[in-house]
Amino acid sequence: MKDFAISDNPAVQRQLDRLGALPLPGKGTIGLETIRTLLDRLGNPQHDLPPVFHVAGTNGKGSTCAFLHAMLEAEGLRVHVHTKPHLVRYNERIRVGGELISDAKLAALLEEVFDGAEDLPASFFEITVAAMFLAFHREPADACVIEVGLGGRFDATNVLEQPTACGIAALGIDHADWLLQEDAAAPSPDQPLVRIAFEKAGIARKGTPLVAQTYPSEVEYRIAQSAHAADAQLVLRGRDWHAVHSAEGISYRDAQGELALPLPEMPGAHQANNAALAVAMLRHQTTVIVSPDAMAKGIRAARWPARLQWLLEGPVTQAAGRAVLLDGGHNPDAAEAIARYLKQVEQPVDALIGMMGTKDAQLFLKILAPHLASVTAVPIEGHDHAPLEELERIAKEAGVAETFTAPDLLSALDGLPSRDGGVVLIAGSLYLAGRVLAGNREWPD
Repeated sequence: MKDFAISDNPAVQRQLDRLGALPLPGKGTIGLETIRTLLDRLGNPQHDLPPVFHVAGTNGKGSTCAFLHAMLEAEGLRVHVHTKPHLVRYNERIRVGGELISDAKLAALLEEVFDGAEDLPASFFEITVAAMFLAFHREPADACVIEVGLGGRFDATNVLEQPTACGIAALGIDHADWLLQEDAAAPSPDQPLVRIAFEKAGIARKGTPLVAQTYPSEVEYRIAQSAHAADAQLVLRGRDWHAVHSAEGISYRDAQGELALPLPEMPGAHQANNAALAVAMLRHQTTVIVSPDAMAKGIRAARWPARLQWLLEGPVTQAAGRAVLLDGGHNPDAAEAIARYLKQVEQPVDALIGMMGTKDAQLFLKILAPHLASVTAVPIEGHDHAPLEELERIAKEAGVAETFTAPDLLSALDGLPSRDGGVVLIAGSLYLAGRVLAGNREWPD
């Protein structure tokens, strides 16, 4: 899962090389002690930030952050944004005033954090988060939008003491090796979704609204327990706020009244749910005021790369010779969202699939298989990806008519079945999606 990064700026690359040499947190070593010590050495910048919107979840948290960012900017506010992972450039993780952090500032910040880390067993994630907090502390803004990385309870961002609002997006089973470890302080992993909910709800804070979607009853109960333990205000969809979407738009309702909102420009019915969560987070706090008009404008303006993204004309689409749909989703819930969207595609879909070795490729492909004319298994350069022959076997057993392997993306595009029309889907990994965007010269800005 280590996230290798490259830069054409030598000063940045020196720091990225140092990051690449750091270990990931090992089993049994995940916690907040190291990040707290590091931040203390740096002057605790996380204690003096603009109002923070903190978002966790398995799927949709990045899109929810994108909607929050767009709505806040539509109100005319200056916004810092922290998301992960990056797709092409490491700078994507830290947006200062809505703009990617400059190479000069990034290199200097990372060097400063490394100097502060000294003898600490800091991981890639802890160095990254510390640099983000420093950047957001030093540059004025009206709000911060911060995405949780892994889980919530022990995520390095979870040192925030008083965020303005916290949100939990859709929940599912992902990162099981990390989030379902045996822990006497946590629910049993025998109920994995309940345990995942416990980890995500670890971001709850006293007096802060914890805004959540609708989940199975046992999951909602677990989130309510976490909110109660933290003395947080639980704001639950279906009880405290309501949203229904149709072809005409989103009908939103809470104690303040009703809103008629547009559908997102981002494809996929699930994006309406992510937009509604962002609206609910804004409506249930009183620190940063955003008008309904700005919410509507933000919903239409929001963009989030590599989530059901139709690629523009470029080297990848030219090599494919047809329309290319890109999605970085890599778990069963993401596969369900892709499958729902593919039901609308009235053409054959040839898929290029690359997945990390830790992901559930069998279930992912089982969900997608009924919508695919062919699957070509592709590697993910620089990462521990699933064996290509295994992906091909799984696709064949799932009922895909034509299955292939290819040594690289270009070979896969060259070897696509010849068709009159059709669509190419590239999916299975955000790391693969980053390679595709770079190859097509579509760099997230």
